[in-house]
Amino acid sequence: MQGMLIKKIDPQRPPDAERLGGEVVFKAVIDEKGNVESLQMISGHPVLVSPAIEAVKQWKYKPFILNGTPMKVETTIRVTFPGDGKDAQQGNK
Repeated sequence: MQGMLIKKIDPQRPPDAERLGGEVVFKAVIDEKGNVESLQMISGHPVLVSPAIEAVKQWKYKPFILNGTPMKVETTIRVTFPGDGKDAQQGNK
């Protein structure tokens, strides 16, 4: 799904986590219109989960088309927060 991402919002690092790094991993369902329908956390530091959720819920994907019909799709989304406080990077599968 990474190649189908058309709108990506960067998460806002919490002020109390300035130097905290790590990855937050979600199981996600992308609906027929390309919206993030649901997120289930798989792993991640509790302080980073909320800002990651807020950002990812705003992401937009190209609809997944199967035999000409838009379909829901389940995917894994990874949001990475570098440990030095630099801007967060996101990736997904």
